[in-house]
Amino acid sequence: MNAVRGAALGAVLMVLFSCAPLPPQSEEAFGTVCTVNLYNAGTHSVYNAIFSRFREIEDHMSLNKDGSEIDAVNAAAGVTPARVSEDVFEVVDASLRYAEISDGAFDPSVGALVKLWGIGSDGARAPAQEEIDAVLPLVNYRNVTLDRDKQTVFLSRPGMTLDLGGIAKGYAADEAVKIIKKRGIQAALIDLGGNIFVYGKRNGKKTWRIGVQDPLGERNKGLGIVEIEGDATLVTSGVYERFLEIDGKRYHHILSTRDGRPVNNGLLSTTIIAKTSMDADALSTAVFALGYEKGVALVKSLAPSLGVEAIFVFEDKTVRTTANTAFARSARFTLTGAGYTLE
Repeated sequence: MNAVRGAALGAVLMVLFSCAPLPPQSEEAFGTVCTVNLYNAGTHSVYNAIFSRFREIEDHMSLNKDGSEIDAVNAAAGVTPARVSEDVFEVVDASLRYAEISDGAFDPSVGALVKLWGIGSDGARAPAQEEIDAVLPLVNYRNVTLDRDKQTVFLSRPGMTLDLGGIAKGYAADEAVKIIKKRGIQAALIDLGGNIFVYGKRNGKKTWRIGVQDPLGERNKGLGIVEIEGDATLVTSGVYERFLEIDGKRYHHILSTRDGRPVNNGLLSTTIIAKTSMDADALSTAVFALGYEKGVALVKSLAPSLGVEAIFVFEDKTVRTTANTAFARSARFTLTGAGYTLE
């Protein structure tokens, strides 16, 4: 084979290799491992586009990255509005809507309280009550002002801190789906550390089977299975995700905006099924913080417009799910965890 033909063949092989379907791809982002499976249609180009978008969102919205847009908003608290990108403005706007409908149970201005506890970081600790009392006045979504024309965010009190950790992963999953649709991918599963989005039909199958974590079990030990049609998302919030243990007492990371301490209302976890992951992400936290009675009422009020369904797991190992809502027609939950009771 002459050199010209050899070079040409090598070029053809490189093109074929670069276009060949790839297995699921994983990268670290948002403080977790993010995995995308494009089911026999994933190429370097598509995966790169998705993970590049994840990195961009994290760079804009991370509370813990110096130089992020959220960092700039927080640095300007009580001084001046900060101009932000369109995606940050959109997510802050959505987070304030969820704060409003949950009466502050979900609140993006919880950052000062989150930093005080530091759960999930090397500096995690249980602060004294006087420290909590000093920070609580800084947690109030009503003191966050948006200017749509100028695309700015303003925190009215010095020391206020925005934290989009309860909604940013959901936004990222939805953005990945936009890329998948644009590239003509027929089926995909996006797993952003427990934020699951299933898209399309995998191998011609109409439904997907997604496991729900046992909040009292080891990681990846299932409590039950949700059977769901494609183009839907499932997000769980619970006491097992991030926690601090001191002298045998566990403090989980979902903090009450009322008393500044980990929420204690008899729930171990809440799972939200919805059409968009940003909705499910915010609601999983809001519903957990609200507790069962108020949480289930919120879910049922949103079911007609957002197709929301919920699974509640209680400390006494009983499980309840919502029923007779719009989304229940295409989702079914089967309990598999030993020792649990479905009511």
